Amino acid sequence: MRSEIENAEADNTQRRYARLAGFLFLGEIIFALGSGFVLSHIAGSGTFAETAKRIAASERLYRAALSTVLIVTLGSVVLAFALYATLKRVNRLLAQLGMIFCLGDSFLGLVVRMCGFVRLHLSVSAQPGGVGTITAEALADLMRGIAGTTENIGGISFGLGLLLFFYLFFKSSYIPRVLSCLGLAATVIWTILYFGSLVFPEQRALFQYICFPPMALADVITGFYLVLFAVKAEVRGNQSAAIAEVSNR
Repeated sequence: MRSEIENAEADNTQRRYARLAGFLFLGEIIFALGSGFVLSHIAGSGTFAETAKRIAASERLYRAALSTVLIVTLGSVVLAFALYATLKRVNRLLAQLGMIFCLGDSFLGLVVRMCGFVRLHLSVSAQPGGVGTITAEALADLMRGIAGTTENIGGISFGLGLLLFFYLFFKSSYIPRVLSCLGLAATVIWTILYFGSLVFPEQRALFQYICFPPMALADVITGFYLVLFAVKAEVRGNQSAAIAEVSNR
């Protein structure tokens, strides 16, 4: 009786973490796309002086958008843990490895966010009365280069982490296997193209244009599924029955 109660509590905990992961999948995509649109709209295109002038004119909004991206990065830490808690019953070691890879991406993402705030400071400082435009532009280019390389490395780590998580989803059948296969394909494409961005940095925009849609589709559908259904109760029931059968032998 006590064992059944403990199993029921473990199942409920697993379902709660699965739904949390689903909410985070959806929330992170929404906030990341929204803040990214605001940042790109404010910065626009043109010379450094033109971009810096637009950013300085909308500094508070730009800071708010950067802060939102920072929140998304911090939320990815919780997402990694929620996926680990959901899938550790399938294979604890692989789930831990997936979480480690995703946490590595989160740490590198914080470095990218730091570079964004530094570039904002340089844009504001480049206005009349601040530091020289040439000096600010050179430092801003340096920060952009650091952020770009760091983002590529983090993208590889993120892809490997999600690859392991989707593999565990496929192995467990917690979600439909068609969806797991979509996630596996998306993460493979994502990881390969982020590696490619390190070798061919001039093609980075093209590679992101290719790998973002399938990854976003897999994450959104997985997020909705986990929010609505968590993980399959019948699968967990079958696993418990199998364990009981082995114990009785």
